[in-house]
Order: sequence, then C-alpha cells, then structure tokens
Amino acid sequence: MPAFLLHASPIVSSAWGFFLDLPEEYELRDGDGQNVFSFQSNAGVSLDLKVDISGVSLETLAETVQKQLKNEGETEIFDYRDGKAFIIELDFVNGGDRITGYGLGFELEKKGDIAPLLLALAYNRAETGDMTFLHASALDSIAPVYGARLYPGAMTVYSFPRGELKLLSLAGGEGKAFFHENAAAAAQYVVDREDMVLSRYASSPLWKEAWLRFYRMIYRDSFDRVKNAAFILERMWNVPSLDNRSLADKALKWVQAFSYERDLEGSDFINVVTAAIEGRGDCDSRALLWAIILRQANIPSAIMISRDYGHAMGLADVVDTESGDNARFSFDGKDWLVAETTAEVDIGLIGESVKDPRRWIGVELE
Repeated sequence: MPAFLLHASPIVSSAWGFFLDLPEEYELRDGDGQNVFSFQSNAGVSLDLKVDISGVSLETLAETVQKQLKNEGETEIFDYRDGKAFIIELDFVNGGDRITGYGLGFELEKKGDIAPLLLALAYNRAETGDMTFLHASALDSIAPVYGARLYPGAMTVYSFPRGELKLLSLAGGEGKAFFHENAAAAAQYVVDREDMVLSRYASSPLWKEAWLRFYRMIYRDSFDRVKNAAFILERMWNVPSLDNRSLADKALKWVQAFSYERDLEGSDFINVVTAAIEGRGDCDSRALLWAIILRQANIPSAIMISRDYGHAMGLADVVDTESGDNARFSFDGKDWLVAETTAEVDIGLIGESVKDPRRWIGVELE
C-alpha cells in the first residue's frame, strides 16, 4: 500500500467506529484499510493498530501480546469510561534492536455477535531516544467508541486516575460544580504534553495543521472535565430563558472577568479546569472554556487563532438579535459571531488592531 500523509485529519473507522487524531508526522504505510493499520514517521516512531475479532477476552489479548513479543514490560487492566482497557509497557528485542513504547487495548462496540477488541502499539527503537510524549499523544487520540470522542484519552486516564468527585466553587462566585479531584493536574499534563508535540512543528510546513490538532486534543480532554460546571452555569444564567446570542454573551462576560495570566516558563496555556475554578488564564484557555460552555448548551461553537496577532477568540454560530454591525468570521461554511475573551466588550465586537480576517485561522474543535 502506498504511503499517504495525514494533514490534521482525524480518521474514523467505517467498519468498527473507532476514531483517532494522530500528530502530523505519522504516515499510513501499511495495512488492509479495515482491521490492520501501520503508521510510521521519518523520525522513527510507529503506531500499529489491529482489530481482533476472535472473541478472546481483553485479558487474553494482553497475555497473547506479551508472549508473542516476548515483552519484558508490565501489563495492567484498568477502568476506562464504562468498560475496561489495558496498558502495556513495551520493552522487547526485535531483529537485534531494543524496542520501547506503550500499547493499549480497548473494547469496541459490538457488531451483532462479534465483540471486537482494538490493539494499539506505539513504539520506537530505544536508540532513537525517549518518545514517550509522542506515543502518549498518539495513543490518547484514540476514541474506541463514539462516546469517547469528548472524553479524556486512555493514557491520561491511566496516568491520572479520576479520583473522587469534589464540589468546588466556580470563579466569580458563580455557584459550585463537581470536579474529579485529579482533573486540573490531568488537564495540565495534557496541555504540557501537547505543547511538546506542537513544538516539533515550529519550523515545519505543517505548523498550521499541528496547531489545529493542539487545540482539538485539549478540547477533547477538557470537555468532560468541566461538563458539570458548564451545566451549572447554563442553569444559573438561563433563568429566565435567554436566546442563544444572549446566553453566549453572558458566558463571555464571565470569562472576560478572569485575571489575565500566562505561563511563560511552560506551555503558556492555563488548563480550562483551573481557569473555571480560579478565574485566570490567557486568551486561548478562556476561548476554549467559553466554547465548551456553549457546546454544552447546544450552541455551535469554535475558536479562531492568529499566529500574527498572538491571540485567540471564541466563535459562536448564533443569529443576531440586536441591530448594528457585528464582527463575523467565515469558515467551515458558517459565518461565526466573534467573541473577544480578554477585553470587556460585547459579543460581536473586535479591536481595530486585530480585525484582518486573513490573519486568523478557524479551529473546528470536533
């Protein structure tokens, strides 16, 4: 099978329903297009996927992989969403080369009497160096079932068990919401890891595609973590019932009141869990949090980013309910209403210094 590049294009298996959103450098090099896929990069990293329809249990599949590879790493079964998954630490010899990395096993949706399993192995030759962050990013991009597409990836769930639910105050005294005790730490880990992946493309022709994936990955990880907070906020703000534009503006006023903060020593992105609780963050963390709140309220949302302006804003697909000019940004077949999250202005207003649409990139988050 000839290789072809994946340019920021998430893939959905039409046969089995699983989803993946790999870093830009991975190329599909081999496979049958249905049950077997082999991705590689010129940097020496690989990702192999295989759907097992033999009917074996998840535990048996893990044991089989260990034996076939003569793997020296450990295997562990853990809870993932409503089912089980396993993780394998890869450490074996193949053709004289020491191979290291990680593997995951998932339960897929049943197809009649078939209970398929998905095996994913991310690895490289040990002499290539420590590629753990890249393997974790690739594996975390896998959603084995549709419902997992807005749920943290399995590598992160394993590394940061969700813990107990805690009732915490939201920024600005806007009520309280439930968060898992490890939510902020896990969310920041994903932000920092994805920043490491993104940094590989700083001088690459694929910088734009890599940037889009960076925000998709953070959005996916964050969505469920702030789900209850978004519900509480909507319930509080939407009484009496507001039209979509007014609700979007209400949410905008909340994030605009946050303290402006940047992490110049790290990824320069405050995770949205911390932003929601502590009321602080840069433009992109606020824009993502705002977009999640709208999406939870069934209002189509997105963000736009600009490397030239060093800025990010929110986007909402809402109908104007007020007269006057409103700033809109067209992409993905829609004219989105613009939301400036760091200045105290109404939705639909944008500063003169950042209004050139040619300098902005729309980010479809799902």
